[in-house]
Amino acid sequence: MAEEKQSEQANEDRKAVFKIPNTALLAIAFLVVCVTPVAFGDVPYLQWLYLFPIALAVFVIRTRTTATAKGLEVRTMFGRKDLPWTSLKGLAITDKAKVQAVLKDETKVALPAVRTRHLPVISLVSAGRMADPSGLTDNVAEAPEKRDDSGE
Repeated sequence: MAEEKQSEQANEDRKAVFKIPNTALLAIAFLVVCVTPVAFGDVPYLQWLYLFPIALAVFVIRTRTTATAKGLEVRTMFGRKDLPWTSLKGLAITDKAKVQAVLKDETKVALPAVRTRHLPVISLVSAGRMADPSGLTDNVAEAPEKRDDSGE
């Protein structure tokens, strides 16, 4: 009984965050360095060029998809959408290996930073509510009890 509660608690604590790597901020810093001579050059009022690196940095920091035991949380630059597992019909894969969530009313919601290689992770976090088409997680669900490998 206690083991079942502990197992349920472990499933509820599972969380996977899919986001743009923070190393992308290095490219944005390089863009700031490149814009600086132009922004403060001979032509006045070009400081507005700094808006592009700022917008890119906000995009990189904010955009993500979080998978939990309750569902998916999709954050974009200007909004946030919670998608419980019960409202999802399935996942669709686009031509460019991007993943979209298909709701029960057939609308599709893009999942930022989620690719086909992440589907086994989503399957594990969802506790099997979303099937893993690759079959990598089939053995995890049927994990045997602790074995004694002492050789006795």
